[in-house]
Amino acid sequence: MTVSRVMNGNSNVREATRELVMRAVKELNYTPNPAARLLAAAQGTRIGLVYTNPSAAYLSELLVGALEGAARTASHLVLDTWANIDPSNERAAARRLASNVVGVILPPPLCESKAVSAEFVAAGVPVVAVASGRFQPDLSCVRIDDFRAAQEMTQHLLEHGHRRIAFIKGHPNQTASSRRYEGFQSVMQEAGISVDAALVQQGYFTYRSGLEATEKLLARARPPTAIFASNDDMAAAAISVAHRRGLDVPRDLSVVGFDDTPTATTVWPELTTIRQPIASMGESSIELLLRSIRRKDTDTRVVVDHVVAHQLIKRDSVAPPASK
Repeated sequence: MTVSRVMNGNSNVREATRELVMRAVKELNYTPNPAARLLAAAQGTRIGLVYTNPSAAYLSELLVGALEGAARTASHLVLDTWANIDPSNERAAARRLASNVVGVILPPPLCESKAVSAEFVAAGVPVVAVASGRFQPDLSCVRIDDFRAAQEMTQHLLEHGHRRIAFIKGHPNQTASSRRYEGFQSVMQEAGISVDAALVQQGYFTYRSGLEATEKLLARARPPTAIFASNDDMAAAAISVAHRRGLDVPRDLSVVGFDDTPTATTVWPELTTIRQPIASMGESSIELLLRSIRRKDTDTRVVVDHVVAHQLIKRDSVAPPASK
């Protein structure tokens, strides 16, 4: 314990003792093992993961990563589902959870809730916001650049010759939704193509909202030649509507999604999409929380903005338009 205090820079060690430890460190050429230190910090650690997201595919991917991170560091993951909790009761739920865990992972949409995160911060419980859309100065974040990812996907459709591109927005309570739409808009404007308001529909990251949005888009006198849906669930719904209307995807209609969840490869044709490494983001969240927990000993609070790389995954749901 004394060596640990010296190596961590704690002030409650006598100077003479500190000198003895540092002399031994130098003679033995000792360097701390970061992995071992992280593992030691995690023994018996309970980390909460709060979930209300309606996408089962997203939850599955996030849980895989978080569970792997917890198992590797010997920490315990506590899943707390708030799907049936009224928003007015979320702060009370946060206070209850804060009394049972030492760190919390907040995926969307709760990663956007300042009221919920404030409860954990007030209780001294470190928080990591996953897929928050943009950096939040008071919370550590693990996210991708949603704006840039949407730009790349839009450019991909333009390169195939599409000009009448429809966009299905994500849930309005998430920053990532607006960032994806802004990325789409920026590329369209740079290409000199005005975004037709009639080709923009509100979705909610659910399969049903994708069905309803696509029905409206394809019922137009001049339907789009491509649909960019803000997640894979809504993109899968768009493909379903197209098939029901007798349209061939991608010959008659190109469809792209976002996230690269298992849904992307269980529909036909398989989806061109943006790979958001959800599982690795869950694993990274565990690591960030454990580092925050260790820092409590030194009374330092470091907020980290961890932006992970995304990838444009090209599959079979995109082709040049039959008619421009």
